[in-house]
Amino acid sequence: MAVAARRPAAGIQRALYQRLTAAGLAVYDHVDETAEGVYVTIGEISTESARNAHDRFGRDTTVWVHVWDRQRTWDRVNAAADRITELVDHQPMTVPGHHVVSVTFEFGQNLWDENPEIRHVALRFRITTEQEE
Repeated sequence: MAVAARRPAAGIQRALYQRLTAAGLAVYDHVDETAEGVYVTIGEISTESARNAHDRFGRDTTVWVHVWDRQRTWDRVNAAADRITELVDHQPMTVPGHHVVSVTFEFGQNLWDENPEIRHVALRFRITTEQEE
């Protein structure tokens, strides 16, 4: 009997959360207005077919990691974004039920927020996986 295709998104989100919090970064699912200093949110996740074969399901998962700071300079938020890129780009990752083929940094952008006191950097990573049976 064939194994049903499963999205690796939840496992990737957990792996990123564990890696970033282990490195001392504040990672939130819901950000309280009182959050101070640099903090991170794991944002949008999309998954598409890739590397499929008759005996396995391959997936490319794109994940946005957002870095925020309530400071009028870009120094701390850029330093945190660089640290996150070091922690994730081309680093091994364990995702239950999936073999991780590659983890790559794709894109980063400094964004202006409506609130001039907030600095925001968005980072995009692509994680390619093959489902294990």
